[in-house]
Amino acid sequence: QVRLTESGGGSVQAGGSLRLSCAASELTTRDSCLAWFRQVPGKEREGVAYINTGTDDKKYGDSAKGRFRIWEDKGKNEVYLQMDSLRLDDSATYYCAALPVYIYGLDCKANSGTYKFWGQGTQVTVSS
Repeated sequence: QVRLTESGGGSVQAGGSLRLSCAASELTTRDSCLAWFRQVPGKEREGVAYINTGTDDKKYGDSAKGRFRIWEDKGKNEVYLQMDSLRLDDSATYYCAALPVYIYGLDCKANSGTYKFWGQGTQVTVSS
């Protein structure tokens, strides 16, 4: 069973930075989609950043473009989300998600219902 474990959340002032990490284990396919989503109470889970581990193609949600960066360390089986210029509305629980990929070059930017495996989430709080 795939296990995803997030870390790196916390509290930061607006304009600051945080780096989230997700350790992925038991991925059974050569390629995977790995993604970061976030959610605040009462709202749908929102896609933040996506990466195809086979092609290294990266995609971002509109709120993340220009401020966040996703990348993977294949040796460590970890995916990271660097978040810069944080805003108050970035406060949320951030989740790591994985989807096994069976078709090379799959576009990983997809809604949360497409992703099969999820971490437990890590809280990010941005204050003024």
